[in-house]
Amino acid sequence: MRRDDDRLSQTFAALANSTRRAILAHLAEGEATVNELAAPFNMSLPAISKHIKVLERAGLITQGQRAQYRPCTIDVTPLQEVSDWTEQYRHIWEVRFARMDDYINQLNNKEKDNE
Repeated sequence: MRRDDDRLSQTFAALANSTRRAILAHLAEGEATVNELAAPFNMSLPAISKHIKVLERAGLITQGQRAQYRPCTIDVTPLQEVSDWTEQYRHIWEVRFARMDDYINQLNNKEKDNE
């Protein structure tokens, strides 16, 4: 497996969990401490810390050092890699959406004809 494929797999694995996606969504608004990230969840700080470590290993977040605080920030590089990877399939879903549009238009025209 190539290094890029391994990193992409790590990113997808990290994104597979809804708690981690929610943490990323929070960080998309700006940096936050672990306590701030944990606030909306009904789970312990060690559990949130484990999620943060998974996101860190995937390269999706970084933790800084400011006095006794370790604010987390999002790193969009792995998300850009996911976007780049999915882009190669864009033509497939565009064709399928176009077919679906055609089908919906046919159904709408049949309804109008039956009125």
